[in-house]
Amino acid sequence: MLFGRKKRVVERLLIVEDEPLIAFDNERFLGDEGYVVVGTFDCVADAVALIASGASIDLVLSDISLADGSGLDVARAASAAGLHVLFVTGDCPAAAHGLGLGWLAKPYALRNLTQAITIIDQLVQGETPKRLPEGLTLFKREA
Repeated sequence: MLFGRKKRVVERLLIVEDEPLIAFDNERFLGDEGYVVVGTFDCVADAVALIASGASIDLVLSDISLADGSGLDVARAASAAGLHVLFVTGDCPAAAHGLGLGWLAKPYALRNLTQAITIIDQLVQGETPKRLPEGLTLFKREA
C-alpha cells in the first residue's frame, strides 16, 4: 500500500497508574486505538512482577506516585529488562530522566496520550519527531 500507515513498533503497553478513573480511561481508550494493554496495575510490586515474567511489552506508561512506592522503581525494572518507559505524571523528578524516554504531564487529553505514544514509537524507530503534543517533554538521550 503506497499511502498506508507506517507500521508501529509500540503496540503492547503496560499501564501503571494508581488513580482508578485515569487507569480505566487509558486502558479503554488505548484499546480502542488498537493498542494491546498487557496489564494495568496500581502498584510497583505487580508491575515489576509482570516485567520480570518476561511478558511482551513495548512501552511502560508509569505514574511516579504509586500505592506502594515510586514509578521510578518500575522504570528501573523496565530499563533493566530493556523496555521503554514514558512517565505520565503531574510532576516528574530529575531522577526520571535517565530511566525513561519522556514525560507526559497530567492532566492530559487522551489524544495527547496517543500522540505521545506515537512520538515514542518514532524515537524507537530512530526517527526525529517534528512536533510534540502539548504536555510532552522528551528527555535528552546519550549518543
